[in-house]
Amino acid sequence: MAAVPQVARIRIKNILFPTDFSPASQAALPLALSLAHLYDAAIRVVHVLQPEPLRQVTVDRIPLQDDRVWEDARSRLEWFTHDPSMGKIPYKSLLASGDLGEVIPRLIQEHHVDMVVVGTHGRTGLSKLLIGSGAEKIYRSADCPVLTVGPGAHAADWKPRRILCPVDLQGAPQAAVRYASSLAQDSNSEFILMAAVPMVPWQHRAETEVETCVRLDDLVPDGPVPQFLVRWEPPGEAILRAAAHREAELIVMGVRKSRAAGLSSHLPWPVASEVVSRATCPVLTVRI
Repeated sequence: MAAVPQVARIRIKNILFPTDFSPASQAALPLALSLAHLYDAAIRVVHVLQPEPLRQVTVDRIPLQDDRVWEDARSRLEWFTHDPSMGKIPYKSLLASGDLGEVIPRLIQEHHVDMVVVGTHGRTGLSKLLIGSGAEKIYRSADCPVLTVGPGAHAADWKPRRILCPVDLQGAPQAAVRYASSLAQDSNSEFILMAAVPMVPWQHRAETEVETCVRLDDLVPDGPVPQFLVRWEPPGEAILRAAAHREAELIVMGVRKSRAAGLSSHLPWPVASEVVSRATCPVLTVRI
């Protein structure tokens, strides 16, 4: 077996929480607060005023109208952050304008953000193609891990007892494994390391499972000893089924940045997009 890598414990001191004031965003707040309590972190609550969709006829905005929109957003942001559950957690309200894929990375750098927590509406298919996905635009452009809470996820009083970490053995899964291992250690959680190996004939599965588990073992840092799991479905289906069967309360997975600007938010088929939109638990995506 290869030399066991030492786990570098993650540090979360600043959490960025983008909100659009929707029920999906409100539902994600308890998870951000739980992380803030666990790591003694501060929260930056941000609302981003995004550009209006292109019109056939260009109409110049009246400055007074801009002021009203800005002040309305500021008022709603103040109301949102006065949630009694915020308690004594240090927080700061931020108001910005522009494209999410540009504003969020800038705020991450300016405020030394260690993790983003965001709620998602879980749109898929044609609906997503037409209106895009703000959460996906965030997790594919952010340089730090992004924790998404979909409409089917349960985040109230959240503390993961079981963490599922699916990996692509053909990629570079070490960063996702490190985060999963560190979170499992910090929250005293069960840790499941999984690989999906589709299109394997049944007569070769026993041998393939042994070989895959050896490769998974080589990824394990010095920390919690994980369970190994090999599934035979395509990756998205394998992850969702494993999470449901093992009753995972957090999925940690790697995600690649789209090479084409803006492309990631309009492709409905990436594995991460499928998992985030359909998972019944929060999903932590780590850029690889």
